[in-house]
Amino acid sequence: LRELRLSGGEVRALSRRPAADGAIAAMGGQPVRGDVNDAASLRHALSGVEAVFHTAADTNTWRPGNDAQTHTNVGGAENLLAAARDAGIRAFMHTSSVSAYSHRVHETLREDVPQRGGDSWINYERTKFLAEQAVRASGLPFIIFQPSHILGPGDTRNWSRLIRLVDAGTLPGVPPGSGAFADVREIAKAQVRAWQRQRFGEAYLLGGEQASFLQLITEVGRQLERRVPTRATPAVLIRALALSKYWASLLTRRPPDITPEAAMFTCHHLSVDSSKAERELDYRATPLPALLRSDWRQKEARQ
Repeated sequence: LRELRLSGGEVRALSRRPAADGAIAAMGGQPVRGDVNDAASLRHALSGVEAVFHTAADTNTWRPGNDAQTHTNVGGAENLLAAARDAGIRAFMHTSSVSAYSHRVHETLREDVPQRGGDSWINYERTKFLAEQAVRASGLPFIIFQPSHILGPGDTRNWSRLIRLVDAGTLPGVPPGSGAFADVREIAKAQVRAWQRQRFGEAYLLGGEQASFLQLITEVGRQLERRVPTRATPAVLIRALALSKYWASLLTRRPPDITPEAAMFTCHHLSVDSSKAERELDYRATPLPALLRSDWRQKEARQ
């Protein structure tokens, strides 16, 4: 929303509650009540709109939440695509994920690497793959974005949980995997540029600095002046813990703090080649220390 407003665009944004109305309006957007799972609300919201930026997703990793996740990630995308066709939308900008390729791909991800998300045992990967397929088959002018691990201002529920655990001194261990840590602001800039440059029919991997989770946690600890583990926890222990917590969650009916799916993500070694986006969209990776430092400075300013 910020990048679109900076480019001079008028932005209408879906909102499901009054609190979100205020946040959207404060950034210069027009809130409109709607939900990707409510087809009628989408038809109203898209009236007179030129382009759609679809960024909604359910990032659940707990199996009892899989049906709702599929309903949102796949059914919601199909609802939005149908409403976009009816409204004569001229650009459909779809935020997918590296998860569409699946953790089962062990090579460096490039846009020509075959995706395996469709046959993954992890529902999130399946739904991101299926949503992409729906976009590609829609007949609309589309551009697909596949970000990796996103860090930056505004994150309260995803990777920021690791940062909060370090800050509180309650981090139980460090996952043995690695990732490509992307700056949410650079991702947004790349999406707006892709729309402005009309790169229709293209997909773009949006990665970032390659680092192990141990390197990430070490840097967080250094900046927060907190003690952190000096070695990664073996994957077999993390997976065993996740499995035991999953079975316990079926009795409590409450999502655990780690699931077998989440364990797989954090034990996986992800490598992403963003050179296509760098060439065509001027996409840039933010060095990890600067990315973390920027995030915490903004947090301190808000407090």
